[in-house]
Amino acid sequence: MDRRLRNRILFFLLGAGILAYVLVLLSGRQPVAKLSAVTPTRENIISSVSSNGKVEPISPYIIRAQLDTFVEKVAVQEGQQVRKGQLLLELNVKDAAALLAEARVRQLKAQDDFRAASTGGRADEAARVTGDLAKAIAQRDRLQRSQDALQRLVAQQAATSDELAANQLELTKVQSEVARLTAAKQEFDRSVHLASASSSLQVQQAQNEVAALEVKVRDGRITAPADGTLYSFPVRQGDFVKAGDLLAAMADLHKVRVRAFVDEPEIGSLLPNQPVRILWDALPNRSWQGLTEIIPKQVVQRNTRSVGELLCSVNNDQLELLPNVNVNVRINSQERDNVLVVPRGTIASEGGKRFVFVVKSAGLAGGKKVLEKREIQLGIADSAHYEVVRGIGPDDLIALPGDTDLHDGMHVKIVNTESTSTQGHPNGQ
Repeated sequence: MDRRLRNRILFFLLGAGILAYVLVLLSGRQPVAKLSAVTPTRENIISSVSSNGKVEPISPYIIRAQLDTFVEKVAVQEGQQVRKGQLLLELNVKDAAALLAEARVRQLKAQDDFRAASTGGRADEAARVTGDLAKAIAQRDRLQRSQDALQRLVAQQAATSDELAANQLELTKVQSEVARLTAAKQEFDRSVHLASASSSLQVQQAQNEVAALEVKVRDGRITAPADGTLYSFPVRQGDFVKAGDLLAAMADLHKVRVRAFVDEPEIGSLLPNQPVRILWDALPNRSWQGLTEIIPKQVVQRNTRSVGELLCSVNNDQLELLPNVNVNVRINSQERDNVLVVPRGTIASEGGKRFVFVVKSAGLAGGKKVLEKREIQLGIADSAHYEVVRGIGPDDLIALPGDTDLHDGMHVKIVNTESTSTQGHPNGQ
């Protein structure tokens, strides 16, 4: 074979081998991931707790019926502003008034019985019992003197034995009468003592009965106990109400209380006097400001949730928030000014540690970069961002996750660079 031809064939085979080797290398390379990245920025960040709650009046006045009766007159309407002493409604208290008159008669009699018992019994009875006993004692003493005299006269034979015996018989009768009347006087005194204690109790019972009926009669005319809003008024003229039924509920609603139901894991971040924002679906363009007051001291079960009941005071100057309505509550638990923040999406977790992927120069052509997995320390967070306390600086470029899982040493191409602030920062609002 011609040497020149052989060299050409060898050169061709060598070129084909090199080309095949290059193609094999190229076929085994992975495509470079294209990612977006952000730079950390300094922002004001507010960590908040969101929950639901219910509006309550702070110092409500609850008015209930004191007896079974009918509503005779209604003078106001539900939702009306009322002044202290203003008539709200009137109840039919005619039966109670009649019972009150009878109770007062019983009270007077009980008081009269007590006075009589306290002074030794009724005067006529005491005079009769005492007079009868005194009369019998006087007669006994007289007959005893006659008996003594007759005994001397019989001894001197100046009187007969029959006269002595007759006087003795009368004396014996009178002595028996004295004994009977003495026992009657003792029984009278004992009954007077018992009557004194009993009549004292009857006087007290009568006074209590009269006082209770006076309250019922007086409460037949229901007036406002203070200035405020009549937020519940369920009765109408002619309605029959039973004792204990709700007649009206009112309060000063310029400041209300919101009972917020905070989930158990978030209770630890709550403190008194933290700012609170209230939203109500019925007025979506309005919000109300307040402060936390009483931090939960226990956790209770509410449907499927374990919650603490946080009490918040809320300004309600326009009287728009109504008692018992359901609201959304946002508590600003922590606030930091001018801190370094990154989007939540840039943070990864592993083994209880937090880290980001910092974009570093790889020294390759075509704008290719390499990722460095770097551990960081976080502070507070809002709905979109984390505060970064340690691990990165404001000049670092942080990779945003895409469709490809990121890992340390990964070659990437950054196609879009944004600042953290363009990622959206609600700042707790």
